[in-house]
Amino acid sequence: MPRIVFHEPRIPQNTGNAIRLAAVTGAALHLVEPLGFDLSEPRLRRAGLDYHDLAHVVVHPDLDALLDESPDARVLAFTTRGTVRYSDIEYRPTDLLLFGPEPTGLAPEVLAHPRVTAEVKIPMLPSRRSLNLTSSASIVIYEAWRQIGFPDGV
Repeated sequence: MPRIVFHEPRIPQNTGNAIRLAAVTGAALHLVEPLGFDLSEPRLRRAGLDYHDLAHVVVHPDLDALLDESPDARVLAFTTRGTVRYSDIEYRPTDLLLFGPEPTGLAPEVLAHPRVTAEVKIPMLPSRRSLNLTSSASIVIYEAWRQIGFPDGV
């Protein structure tokens, strides 16, 4: 199953919701520090409800530490400036689905990282603010899961 990566997330409720998303899809959630909150923060725990024990969450000190652990993974960076639609990707179980912090998105230096395989977008109407972080991750992980045949899904 592709892995969801939140790079320097800032809003605990979004990460709590991503923990729920990871639990119900079986996708691992990787968090790249620095985090804008403490993982024990009550707002994060409330948003994740009872899913914390059902989700696989890994914290990395920086992006390179995560990438060193996944030398063969494609890194798909999701950005409003992307050139490829999320629905045009053929997802692989080893993919890293990289999402940036709220409200800024991925920084130019992250997008320029040599391991970034593609800059990917989720289509939206023009002149709108971007989607919520976990909403974006949900759209993409469900498409990836659908493509690989919903293994273990009911």
